[in-house]
Amino acid sequence: MLEETPNTATLRPRELEAVYAISRAVARALDMDAALDEIIQLARPVFIFDNMILYRQISEDVLEPSYAKAIGRGRAYEAQLSWGEATAFEAIRSGQAVIRKEQAENDELNERLRIRYCLGLPLHLGAQKKGALVFIRFGGPSYKPDQIRLAEFIAVHAAQLFEHDQLMQRVVSLEAERRLDRLQEDFIATVSHELLTPLGFIKGYATTLLRDDATWDDNTRREFLSIIDEEADRLRELIENLMDSSRLQAGTLRMSFQPVRLDLFLKEISTRARSRNEDQQIELEIHAPGLQAPVDPSRLAQVFDNLLINAAKYAPGAQITISLAQNEDKAVITLRDNGPGIAPEHLVNLFKRFYRVPTNNTTVRGTGLGLFICRQIVRAHNGEIDVESKLGEGTTFHIYLPLKQERNEEHMSLREGSL
Repeated sequence: MLEETPNTATLRPRELEAVYAISRAVARALDMDAALDEIIQLARPVFIFDNMILYRQISEDVLEPSYAKAIGRGRAYEAQLSWGEATAFEAIRSGQAVIRKEQAENDELNERLRIRYCLGLPLHLGAQKKGALVFIRFGGPSYKPDQIRLAEFIAVHAAQLFEHDQLMQRVVSLEAERRLDRLQEDFIATVSHELLTPLGFIKGYATTLLRDDATWDDNTRREFLSIIDEEADRLRELIENLMDSSRLQAGTLRMSFQPVRLDLFLKEISTRARSRNEDQQIELEIHAPGLQAPVDPSRLAQVFDNLLINAAKYAPGAQITISLAQNEDKAVITLRDNGPGIAPEHLVNLFKRFYRVPTNNTTVRGTGLGLFICRQIVRAHNGEIDVESKLGEGTTFHIYLPLKQERNEEHMSLREGSL
């Protein structure tokens, strides 16, 4: 294998200048590919080559290119990574620099590209992993001793860059795994709590009604049964949200578009919300009467139900205004309230799965799935939803829906790309 610091004593001044510049480039490098690109630009004035390929050995008979660049003759053949493989294998097996002259038999190549001088240098990529750095020069001449020493110097730094790149990828992967673990733990804890709460009410009141040592008048029995009914509805809603979230992740949430008059749709939404919560004050502002858009009415209703339920939770008693307008080829629906508002640091995460805005109100329940589902349903309509809010001034959601839909499979189900 190569020395960790090849001898540079016999290099000429211009070559030494390139060596020092390469060392500085490696020292400040954050990205392997960008650093190797810079090394090539620094080396080529004193060391001419046309292709450079960094291989790592996957198994005894398999090499994988981790970096490849064509900068001179043969640039159009950058994808011909097999040109350097034989040289790379020989360098790895011998543990020293290898020079090979290869003759191509491809008639499509011009005469100069048919002759390749390959210089292969073995690399030590850490954790007993091996690799090779291959330089290719088309047409000749072969490599001189001082050029080989410079190539060895580049190879040592290439190995360092590769190890650093692998380490950074591992760090990023571990951080992502930890975030996923925390997310899953939080999700399990949240869902367990949310499932157990209505189940606890249902079990408690059902057990109470079934007691043999107590009798209940009709009003008390009806009150207990009403609580059981409400908690069963809450449990069903939670399970439906979990199932929708799963479908959204899998890209299998089916959509059924049809022309809908949005003014009538919003009137129905507000009527249903008032019947669900008599204290909720909702005002409609219709600036585009008769405006139609192709939507899935049941899924779009789910969006507004979630928004209005959230408003009832976080801004009880607030005045809610729903407005409909048209902006060129889009319908714009705005839902605003004059409630307490949302702090700026929470807005950026508001539509993320499982995210819940912290509140001092311990009676506010939920899984943090509602707004995530809202955004994905709107995006399945080729639309968008955003939010603006100021503490003490309320919150406003804007929903933008196209007035025309392309009726193809891409728009009939929610694809992974929209997540």
